[in-house]
Amino acid sequence: MLTILVANIKGGCGKTTIATHLAAASAVAGLPTVLADVDRQRSSLGWLERRPEKAPSLIGMDWAKEFDSAPRGTKRLVIDAPAALKTKQIEDLVKMADVVVLPVLPGAFDEQATQRFLGKLEELKSIARHRKAVAVVGNRMRARTKAADRLDQFLGGIGHRVVTRLRDSQIYADAAATGLSLFDMPGKRAGEHRGDWAPLLAYIDAV
Repeated sequence: MLTILVANIKGGCGKTTIATHLAAASAVAGLPTVLADVDRQRSSLGWLERRPEKAPSLIGMDWAKEFDSAPRGTKRLVIDAPAALKTKQIEDLVKMADVVVLPVLPGAFDEQATQRFLGKLEELKSIARHRKAVAVVGNRMRARTKAADRLDQFLGGIGHRVVTRLRDSQIYADAAATGLSLFDMPGKRAGEHRGDWAPLLAYIDAV
């Protein structure tokens, strides 16, 4: 089983969007997949409740109170972590994970919070010694903006691999409202945005 932890201490950076998309991508690929929601707001589980029956199935687990084991036969476990993570929770979740996916938005507050979170991660031996992979994802990027340029400069100097940059688009809100992901949606528009995910999916598969 491959376990993917989607985490950052900054709220609103797109953790749930990324977690649900990674889970859906695995399900579409035919892998038995579990989506574990650690956040008390249960956003990932709410997305699962809206998911159409005809869409590739996923198992949801509520980890808001305690972490549990995925069912036998699970090939992919995607963990959607909340912003307000305590140090012990970070340690426990990173210990479970094979790869940590860290989304960051353009903006000084997000960059500052991300630096703090990376500092906490680097205190863990598994991260410091590169035994656990950390994939940084630039999220909601708008081309040719000062914020995007500044985020590119920030990402280039943080010492962790920036795997991909996801463009800002209303299509993500449309997908979330119907319990779907870009990997479930037909059409050219969804296909173009799926291309942004290819480097991240390849990185996870390599892990």
